[in-house]
Amino acid sequence: MNQLAMWYLKRIFASLLLPLAIVSCNAAPTAPAEQPPLEGAAIGGPFTLVNKDGDEVRWADFQGKYRILYFGYTFCPDACPMDVQAMMLGFSRFEDEHPALAEKVQPIFVSIDPARDTPEVVGEFAAAFHPRLMGLTGTAEQVDKAASAFAAAYGRGEDTPQGYLMDHSRIAYLMGPQGEPIAMLPVDVQVTDDVEYAQALKNAVQATASELEKWVS
Repeated sequence: MNQLAMWYLKRIFASLLLPLAIVSCNAAPTAPAEQPPLEGAAIGGPFTLVNKDGDEVRWADFQGKYRILYFGYTFCPDACPMDVQAMMLGFSRFEDEHPALAEKVQPIFVSIDPARDTPEVVGEFAAAFHPRLMGLTGTAEQVDKAASAFAAAYGRGEDTPQGYLMDHSRIAYLMGPQGEPIAMLPVDVQVTDDVEYAQALKNAVQATASELEKWVS
């Protein structure tokens, strides 16, 4: 992520308390004992995007469901695949332990690269990680509106022989049934060594499942 994006995110979230309590995934879910970390934050808002079939999808369509939302792009060489893998493995663990609660959650991947990410491409990318993950894209204006509502920073990055890169924030938001912000899921895995990555991924999966267990009821 470039320095501008980092500054943007620090400015937005500097005042937010973000405890990432780790609890056993085998414990029965209980009502949250503390205030949601993002409670009251100006994050979230209406959008209209397009799913893999080319059908319009609105934020209001998810009313009554918890939502996990990640902004990225399918041509991303490393960050997005690692983050989405951690996000959906964590969701899968939660789903295995608490299938009824998992049915209340809709995971969503939103592309910030609509020039290349067609509905079909985004749909294939999402399906590779989990059948419940919904991939969404849209026009540049639609994507920008959605990203702005969720304080997702992004912009065109450097050019490479394989194509241009996109700089973007790496955040998975957990939103509540009324669209209210609850927490950020700890999916950001930033290591290069294979051994370190395996451990970091394991930790991220455990922590993500635990966060879902804490807040979804």
